[in-house]
Amino acid sequence: MKPATPTLLYIDDDEVLARLVDRGLSRHGFKVVHAASGPEGLDRLKQGGIDVIALDQYMPGLDGLETLEQILGIPDAPPVVFVTGSQDSSIAVTALKAGAADYLVKDAQGDFIPLLQVAVDSALRQAALQRARDEAEAEIHASRDRYAALAAEREVLLREVNHRVGNSLQIIASLLHLQANSATQDDVKAALTNAMGRVAAVAQVHRRLYTSHDLKSVMLNQYLDALLEDLRRSAEGNRMSRLTLRAEPIEIDPDRAVAVGIIVNELVMNAVKYAYPDGAGPIHVNLSTQGDDLEISIADDGVGLNAKSDPRSTGMGQRIVSTMAAKLEASVERDPDHAGTRIVLRFRRAKPAAKPANAAAS
Repeated sequence: MKPATPTLLYIDDDEVLARLVDRGLSRHGFKVVHAASGPEGLDRLKQGGIDVIALDQYMPGLDGLETLEQILGIPDAPPVVFVTGSQDSSIAVTALKAGAADYLVKDAQGDFIPLLQVAVDSALRQAALQRARDEAEAEIHASRDRYAALAAEREVLLREVNHRVGNSLQIIASLLHLQANSATQDDVKAALTNAMGRVAAVAQVHRRLYTSHDLKSVMLNQYLDALLEDLRRSAEGNRMSRLTLRAEPIEIDPDRAVAVGIIVNELVMNAVKYAYPDGAGPIHVNLSTQGDDLEISIADDGVGLNAKSDPRSTGMGQRIVSTMAAKLEASVERDPDHAGTRIVLRFRRAKPAAKPANAAAS
């Protein structure tokens, strides 16, 4: 925006022409300050209060181009309209390349003054627009910095929350483990052990998020490896000594990782309890990609699944597996060609997109 009464610094050693410029531009709302040389103009500029400069090229001592260079070296220097009596276009090109806002040729009679008024008005408008752009860019950068700071703070808080939740769940799992060890009834011991595994499966996700660089995803292979290690440590004797994992490196969102972990926990515990009545045996967990799908299998070489008599076909564990599979929109199938028992879980690698409300209504 043009100041109400803009101040023009006119730098020219021609006193007569300076008075003509003063009279001509004063009628159009300008306050004109005259400096008779480059050094004098620079001194006046340093005092402040100058909105625009008209600068003559030919002056004794410091000429216009040299003065222009020094003016533009001053922070937040006002725009400069370069003025000369020469018709040499190379001077205009040099001045504009050096940073002058505009250029015009003067005459001794002052006929150029209306053109000077147009040029300084244009220079003021351009300077105002540039300041507005600079302020807008500064605000954008400041907003980005504020957003980055808030995002960093949010990430720290989320890590702290995951850390505390993971620790709390691990304490609960440890208490359940202690209670299971002290229980005298087999059904109570089994129920407490199962509950401990389910809590540990959730706790592992939060521990993974606390140590991960990305709070929006979990490396499923690493998560399952840690989960199975927890199960080995919690098992009595050597019942899980032959529990193995073969997994491809796959990222997944935390919510689905929890569901996968709970399903794997249930199926591994079932295999431990029912596959080998006479002792321990191999249990294999496999994670792989099948096109756009993920496939997780839990297999044993035990006695096989008898739907009529085997507890794996009913009960709490079966209901939990079904509930978690529904959350994943996954299929859970038994491999009929496997000698023992092999349960296969399949679901989409990418989380299914939510359906639009109008689509759901139709």
